[in-house]
Amino acid sequence: MPYCARCGEKLPEGASFCPRCGSPVDLLSQPILASWADRFIAWLIDVIVIGVLLGWWTMWIWTFPGYMMIPHIPRWIPFADLGTRNILYFLYWTFMEGAFGQSIGKIVMKIKVTRLDGKPIGMGQAAIESIGKSFLLPIDCLIGWIFFSSKKQRLFNYISETIIVKMR
Repeated sequence: MPYCARCGEKLPEGASFCPRCGSPVDLLSQPILASWADRFIAWLIDVIVIGVLLGWWTMWIWTFPGYMMIPHIPRWIPFADLGTRNILYFLYWTFMEGAFGQSIGKIVMKIKVTRLDGKPIGMGQAAIESIGKSFLLPIDCLIGWIFFSSKKQRLFNYISETIIVKMR
């Protein structure tokens, strides 16, 4: 489904110009949105890879004598997980997607995060986009599926003005 490379508006079939901003449509440069399945598999790969690394880290930290003195974030907030692992996932996704546009999972699935106009995202957009999948994934996805399904955006993709596209 084609979208305007300049403003992100959905383009009508056969359009030569964007109905919203008036920019000419170059169909070869239009991004192809990644499917929800590709995005889920990329997320799952990231969670497994980083989870294994964090597993080693967790085994080490439990041997640290002052571990029990470290304050723990409560997990009673519905649909939110603010644990230490989630903070590390947030830092991982922010760095990888802000610096390279892709995490390990996205590299494997041949998809990447871009701005609505197809240009690379910065660290700020990567941080905003990563908040949802790190801490608020169920609500992030549910709101995205309901309100932003035409661009296949999660809530925090919409807020950060990013999309996930297939690499050509």
